Amino acid sequence: MNIISKNYIVSALVGMTCVAAVSQLQAGQPDPRYRIHDWERPQPEQIDPGFVGNNERTGKAPADAVVLFDGANLDNWVAMDGAPTKWVVKEGVMECVPGSGMIRSLQCFGDCQLHVEWAEPENISGSSQGRGNSGVFLGGGRYEIQVLDNYNNRTYADGYAGAIYAQYPPEVNPIRKPGEWNTYDIVYIAPRFDKEGNVTSPARITLFFNGVLVQWDRELTGPTNWLSRDPYQAHDYKQPIAFQDHGNPVKFRNVWVREMGCKDKVFKYSNKYLDGLTGIYKGAQTWEIYRDGESLYLSWPNNRSKVWKMTAESPTHFVTERTAFSFDFDDFNDQGIPQTVYWNMEGNHNKLTRQKPAEKK
Repeated sequence: MNIISKNYIVSALVGMTCVAAVSQLQAGQPDPRYRIHDWERPQPEQIDPGFVGNNERTGKAPADAVVLFDGANLDNWVAMDGAPTKWVVKEGVMECVPGSGMIRSLQCFGDCQLHVEWAEPENISGSSQGRGNSGVFLGGGRYEIQVLDNYNNRTYADGYAGAIYAQYPPEVNPIRKPGEWNTYDIVYIAPRFDKEGNVTSPARITLFFNGVLVQWDRELTGPTNWLSRDPYQAHDYKQPIAFQDHGNPVKFRNVWVREMGCKDKVFKYSNKYLDGLTGIYKGAQTWEIYRDGESLYLSWPNNRSKVWKMTAESPTHFVTERTAFSFDFDDFNDQGIPQTVYWNMEGNHNKLTRQKPAEKK
């Protein structure tokens, strides 16, 4: 899959009310003159974005978007381990419950355009990083765009709202007052890895903050961690989107994603749920389905020399890589364990019955 060029990124965002000069925004590594979270690094200038952060949503999601939150419920969101989230919906707004932990989307995404609207509490206290702290994460919690109240609130430059955390400060600080709504429009290019786990193409991020371009095709050095410049660790192309619980009741609304390139639906479920799907299933063919890490795999019983990774396209429908196989789990008992799986191949549907749990090896 080709990496989207800068010209394509710009053309893809035509029609958005994004006004900023791009000549001073350069791609490349974080500035080597400054340490991570260096207070001597120049602070982004606070400007008026011209964006009215009122209570009205900025508009409907595009017709081809995947809507992750429209104000109705949190059906598309779970805790990071796949358990039900403790975040709440109030008056059509998703709100972080401090101490409840991060949340992530059930559906996973690779290259995409992500739209998020967020607001700080109107009556807010604290300073620096202790003031309305949260984050929007791409890559399953690996790559963070900082959320923070930086309205007349100084902090280290690579920790400002709109920063690619610990790597790139925003060019300017176009934030609205506490209680008013801000928007992020993010173009994310997922990293690519070879079979040995080496990065062949790093992650890249472009960000419009309240319509102002503050990050232009930035090349990430790896995960965005506090006081640490860690290297990339190989991961699947498609990963969940996540929001951070940093102990502040930050609000989110109108969250949608437009996928670029591959639009196959991929969902990520908890290990506990996946364990319930594992087992030996027997019919015209006998298959073993087992879990390794955060994924299911298909093999012949007692012979894992030939395996296929299984990818979720819904809670009960999985497909295998590099084959035309798909599996539909059915007949769940009171413990949520499926007793039947339908193996689909070349238009044929074969009923398989669960015989026993998968053997742990």
